[in-house]
Amino acid sequence: MSEKNLLEIKDLAIHYVTEDGTVRAVEDMSLEVGEGETLGLVGETGAGKTTTALGVMQLVPDPPGKIVNGEILFEGEDLLKKNKNELRKIRGNKISMIFQDPMTSLNPVITVGDQIAEVVKLHQNSNAKEAEEKAKEMLEVVGIPAGRVNDYPHQFSGGMRQRVVIAIALACNPKLLIADEPTTALDVTIQAQVLELMKKLKDEYNTSMIMITHDLGVVAEVCDKVAIMYAGKVVEYTDKRRLFTTPKHPYTLGLFNSIPNVEEDEERLKPIKGLMPDPTDLPTGCPFHPRCPDATQECSERVPKNTEVEPGHFVNCLLYEK
Repeated sequence: MSEKNLLEIKDLAIHYVTEDGTVRAVEDMSLEVGEGETLGLVGETGAGKTTTALGVMQLVPDPPGKIVNGEILFEGEDLLKKNKNELRKIRGNKISMIFQDPMTSLNPVITVGDQIAEVVKLHQNSNAKEAEEKAKEMLEVVGIPAGRVNDYPHQFSGGMRQRVVIAIALACNPKLLIADEPTTALDVTIQAQVLELMKKLKDEYNTSMIMITHDLGVVAEVCDKVAIMYAGKVVEYTDKRRLFTTPKHPYTLGLFNSIPNVEEDEERLKPIKGLMPDPTDLPTGCPFHPRCPDATQECSERVPKNTEVEPGHFVNCLLYEK
């Protein structure tokens, strides 16, 4: 484990065992997040992005979910070997998570100040007075006047609520922040503000971040490295510049082709044909082969290996194994 890696995921597999069969939500997942680095986790709905995050947080609902294989090394220690009490000290303190919808992440009958203070009291051994001061300070940090510390969630707009959620997540100055599509429920101008805020706070606090999104615009704005996920696997992993200038995997190319280009006068977009596979019944070989324009017979027979096509640029595709 190199010094600079805060989080290392190795060969992680998470399955949901249901009556309809086993959903292989995450399979052979390996990733690294360096100190102060932002990793974008990109993919369609159902690709396994949120399950990966819940795996890191040890919040995979069990049953039906089970982490069946792998290691999750945080600061060099395997989170999967820790007991409930040890995890409780890490979760919300060293690793925080911002969820998709701010309305469901906040308790409607407790003031926002008390919700921030609760985290501080729990992890920082502060008394009520100190925790309240910290709550006010955190509201100011995310651009909300401290005077609103006694307001309830319903008194805030969607964008403001998401700022409160960010304040709660950052209250203990975590080493790692996991943001699960934090701007999905917001309109575009507010999205830009929230992303700008997250970028600024990340730099200020030197926090590492995993940004889960299906929006490549968000990746361009916020991320240093990017992992493209498809059907529970990372199919391409590299830094942001390379991903945008020399994308390699046919799925990544398909994602870029389906974005409108301002400079070209196009009649229609080029969507990726077909649908995401049924997670209980994944295709043989490469999971993308039924939708892939470059698929050969071999693609349906053999699972591609992770190939380093240039230093730091990994692709799971038979085209590059030659």
